Amino acid sequence: MKLKKSILAVIALLSISLSSFAQSEDEAIKETINNYLEGGAAGDTARLNRAFFPYANLRNLSKDGKVSEMPVKKFIAAVPAGGAKWTSKIVNYSYAGTAATAVTEEELPTFKFVDFLNLLKINGEWKIVSRVYSRVEKGVAVSSSNPGGGFPTAAAPGKGGNTPATKKPAPKPKPSDDGWK
Repeated sequence: MKLKKSILAVIALLSISLSSFAQSEDEAIKETINNYLEGGAAGDTARLNRAFFPYANLRNLSKDGKVSEMPVKKFIAAVPAGGAKWTSKIVNYSYAGTAATAVTEEELPTFKFVDFLNLLKINGEWKIVSRVYSRVEKGVAVSSSNPGGGFPTAAAPGKGGNTPATKKPAPKPKPSDDGWK
């Protein structure tokens, strides 16, 4: 009986520890993203610097259709002293291991930015390493392959789930094919 109680206690502690780990990762990722969103809105360059990896790049398409790239240092230096005065939200985010991705919106009076952020956990801290963004009309919504939220999960054949039945599996590469040819 004592062994059974001990095992149950260990299982309970492990599940609490795993839950706290996931919770702390969620909170750390949201804190990094909010440092960007709130720092940009207020013109707080210290918060912006905490959010970004020092060599992060920001990319979008210029009006002439070319990829425009800006180092994060230049972006932060260009933030107005009073801030961008946007209202913002985290649309969604996901992570596994040391990599994360997030979608955010920053709304200004006549348009909004939609950001696709990539984050890495570097030396125990989440940092935005790239921002790919688009300037869109205020009414434009973010499209998703899974608008219901979350990611599809595979189910056993014939058991339902979110796996499309009509999609054929990708052909297996030849042993000499490294996928880059």
